[in-house]
Amino acid sequence: MRQLIAGNWKMHTLGQEALALARAVAEGAQALPADVLVCPPFVHVAAIAAALAGTKVAVGGQDCHADVQGAHTGDVAAPMLRDVGATHVILGHSERRQNHAETDAQVRAKTLAATAAGLTPIVCVGETESERNAGRERDVVAGQLAGSLPEGFAGVVAYEPVWAIGTGKTATEADVAAMHAFIRARLVAQCGPAGAGILILYGGSVRPANAASLLAVPDVGGALVGGASLKAEDFLAIARAAKAG
Repeated sequence: MRQLIAGNWKMHTLGQEALALARAVAEGAQALPADVLVCPPFVHVAAIAAALAGTKVAVGGQDCHADVQGAHTGDVAAPMLRDVGATHVILGHSERRQNHAETDAQVRAKTLAATAAGLTPIVCVGETESERNAGRERDVVAGQLAGSLPEGFAGVVAYEPVWAIGTGKTATEADVAAMHAFIRARLVAQCGPAGAGILILYGGSVRPANAASLLAVPDVGGALVGGASLKAEDFLAIARAAKAG
């Protein structure tokens, strides 16, 4: 199975900057060994989806509401994302869980909404530094998987050690291997045989310098890239480091 390299642009880029970045990624995305996805801020999704139509780069959103429509000022519904050209959506990112107090139940509801709208959900799980230091990382991740993934889940999971996001710290290959093997076992337990085929992305400060070693770890199905996705050359270098599928 081909690995997926997903770029989470977070709250960065203005219109022309976003289009230039997307086009630069598309120009370099020919004959890559991995699938490529960019997730810009919602205000750019329609324009970037139009600009990337017919290329090898897919477009996703960074969040969606659990409801199809309603009085939810400032929120975005999954069908809206699909309507403007998105194929994926990131859900339960640590920054949403921390900054917006999102619960596993809310992430699960959003996952159901995304799936119903025809989007592929990328559900994020991961522990904080204090949770890891307390030896609770597996309990935390197991609880997030159990609470966030609905029955019959057929999307993507992203493991993001919160302590390695934007801190300059990176989990060791042994850390990543152990957690991804644990997540795989939990997915099989929750989803049955289908759990063996669910992609598990790694999302903790992936850079061109460490991409090849991280992407070579067993059960790493790709990467969820933050800061490095804002420079086309860095993002493409990470994609080129993927294992041939």
